[in-house]
Order: sequence, then C-alpha cells, then structure tokens
Amino acid sequence: MKQAKLQLLVVSALMVSTLTGCNIYKKFQMPADTALRQEYVDARAAQLDPTELGNLPWEQVFTDPMLADLINQALEANTNLENARINVEIAHAGLRGARLSYLPSFAIAAQGGASSYANGSLGNWNYTIPLTASWEIDAFGKLLNAKRNAEATQAQAEAYAQAVRSQIIGGVANCYYSISALSRQLELNRSTAEIWRDNVETMRRYKEAGRTNEAAVMQADANYRSILASITDLESALHEANLSMSLLLNVKPQSWAVNASALTIPAELSNGVPMAQLAARPDVRAAEAAVAVAYYATNQARAAFYPGLTITANYGFTNLAGSIVRNPGEWFANLAGSLVAPLFSRGQNIARLEAAKLQQQQAMNNFEYSLLSASAEVSGALTTYDRANAKAEHLAVQVDDLVKASKYTAELFKTADATYLEVLTAQSSLLGAQMSQISCELARSQAIINLYQSLGGGR
Repeated sequence: MKQAKLQLLVVSALMVSTLTGCNIYKKFQMPADTALRQEYVDARAAQLDPTELGNLPWEQVFTDPMLADLINQALEANTNLENARINVEIAHAGLRGARLSYLPSFAIAAQGGASSYANGSLGNWNYTIPLTASWEIDAFGKLLNAKRNAEATQAQAEAYAQAVRSQIIGGVANCYYSISALSRQLELNRSTAEIWRDNVETMRRYKEAGRTNEAAVMQADANYRSILASITDLESALHEANLSMSLLLNVKPQSWAVNASALTIPAELSNGVPMAQLAARPDVRAAEAAVAVAYYATNQARAAFYPGLTITANYGFTNLAGSIVRNPGEWFANLAGSLVAPLFSRGQNIARLEAAKLQQQQAMNNFEYSLLSASAEVSGALTTYDRANAKAEHLAVQVDDLVKASKYTAELFKTADATYLEVLTAQSSLLGAQMSQISCELARSQAIINLYQSLGGGR
C-alpha cells in the first residue's frame, strides 16, 4: 500500500514537472528576445506623459465647437463603433462562460419504464429521478488557459473598439476640415469666375474699340469656361465630403455647416515620438492581445495530451434496488471519479498543437508588423506636417507677390503697356497659388489629425 502511494507521488511529481516545463500554467508575457520586442517591453513598463499629443483628450485637440459637436454625434451614432462595442460585450460573455466553467454542472435526468410479458401482463413501473452533479478538476490547466484565452480575447476586442473610436474621431475631423477647405476653394473660384466673366465683356468692348482682336476675346472666354468647369469639380468633391460626414454620423445625406476659417489646428509637436506612445496605440495593443490569445490556444492544445479528471455525484429517488423493483421507492446517493487520459487520437492532438504553434508565430509576425507600421505612420505624419509648414511660408510670399503682379499687369493693360496674355497669366497664377495655399493649410491640419489618430488619440 505504501509502495503504491509512493509510486503515485512520483508520477504526480513527474507530471507537475513536465507541465511546468512546457509552461501550461505560465501567464503570457511578451518575449524580449529581439531588439524591437525589448524596446516595446520597456516602453510598456514606462509611464505615459499626459502632455504628449496622443495622450491628450480629443476635446483639447479639436477645440472648434462645431467640430466638437459633430464628433460627439458620431461617437454616439456611428454603426462601426456600435458594432465594436457589441464585440466587446460578446467577448465579455465568453469570459463569463469561461469563469463559470470552474463551477460544477447540475442536471435532472428522470427515467422510467415497464416491461411487457408474452402472456400480455405488464410488469411494475420502475423509475429513477436523479440529480446529477459533474465537476471537472482543472489539474492540468485546461480551464485555466481557456479563461485566460477569453480574457485576452476581451482585451483584444476592447483595443479594437478603441481603435475604431480613434478612427471615427479622426475621420470626422478630416471630413470637417476638407469641407471647410473645399468651401473656401469654391468661394474663391466663384469670385474669380465673376472677375473673368467681366474680363470677357471688357475684351469684347476693347475689340469693338479696335484695341484688341477676336483671338484675345476667345482666349478670355476659354479662360472663363475653364474656371466654370473647375467649379463643377469642386462642387462634386464638396458633395462627396458631405456624404462621408453623413455616413460617419449615421444619418441621411445632407450638407454640413462648418467654420469657413477652420483650416489650422494649433499644436506643438516634438521632432520624434517615443516608443511608449506607439506601444499605447490600440491596434498595437490588439495585436499583442492576439499573440496572447494564440499563446493560450497553444497551451490548451498541449493540455489535451494530459488526462481529464472529473468527479460526478448522483442523488435522487428510485424504486430500483439492484434488479428488484420495490414500492415505495427509496433515496439513493453515489459519488464517482473518472480519469480519462488520451492514448491514441489518430494524430489529432499532435496536429492541433502544431497548428496552434504556427498560428502563434503568425500572431507574433502580425504584432511586429503592426508596431513597424505604427512607426511608419507616425513618421509620415510628422514629415508631412514639417513639409507643409515650410511650404506654407513660401506660398504666403508667393500669393502676396502674385496679388501685386496681377494688379500691376491689369493697370499696364489699360495703358496698352501689357498684353492680355500677360494679364491672363498673372490672374491664373494668382488663382493657382491661392488654391495651393488653402490645400497646404488643409494638409497641415490633416497631418495633425492623422498623427493624433496614428498615436491612438481619443482614449
């Protein structure tokens, strides 16, 4: 007897040692076996700076009251964001189920019947009304890893919901500033079109007075038609921007009122972005959670090689006592334990473990790519913002020079010291520079929006 107990202890110690060696009970930690992962692990442990752009509340970044109202509407009504919230609830339901799996299950399985004999007589009715309880002992980490898998799945869903929230905020802001820029460009083109329409009439009078020819009149009219055509393009682009805004707010298509001068977002940006801000991005967090999900799935596949220990208990009322039917019946109770160990499962457990390991490697690859992609997005937004600032300075000087050149050329044309081609060139150059100036201001604001979004802003 003592020898049997000793053997049981040895076997148990070996099994525990084996399970510990394959990390079935170990909680997931991001491995720091590469320079990129080490930097990420250190960044996750660092404290975030609340003054950095990505950590600011969106209300402090987008201070325009009209824009703030639209963002609030989108956060309340956007369909994609609502679906993301539902996914979080689904994951939470799965987690509750995983936690409850530690509890025993109860069931009532009433049975009854009677025998019929050849002489036509009917035997006594027999019945059993048991309450059955079954409890799986998590001796080999199956339930533990299932619960942790559900926790990681919920974390992934929450990170994804935050990523959608950030995209909604950035999308509304981009649409808002696009509508503002297109409205300004449209207004600029329409006012310029009125001037060029007057130029056509002026050129016709000059032709009648013998100061110019038909070619100059046709050139003026062609120039006027060209700007009318560009107005239709701007109207189409403005309509598309309004449609995009309507979709973000989950309402019927309509035109949206914006602040016409809203083209610049005040922001102070540093030259670089630390890894701590990239590590806080919700898509990066979601990718890390996906690695954890795959890790626990691999542990579950490993645990399938070990026995399952289940305790069952029955308690109820029956009129069966062995093979004898007795009336009235009696109460009964029994308790049993079962240990089921897989011996041969046609290679399914081995295949499942191999597939889980490969999926875990895929999840790790996706995580590293998401981290590198985040770095590239941030770098691109910073570069765009810097270049837009430099370009804006040159465009401001250019517009100022062209305003003067257009005025001087028009005066020279009146005294016949300049040709209409020179007037046309000056006016076209001024319009092009003014349009570029508005586009540059938009690009600068969108660079800040994209940077805020790429840092996971709006948390």
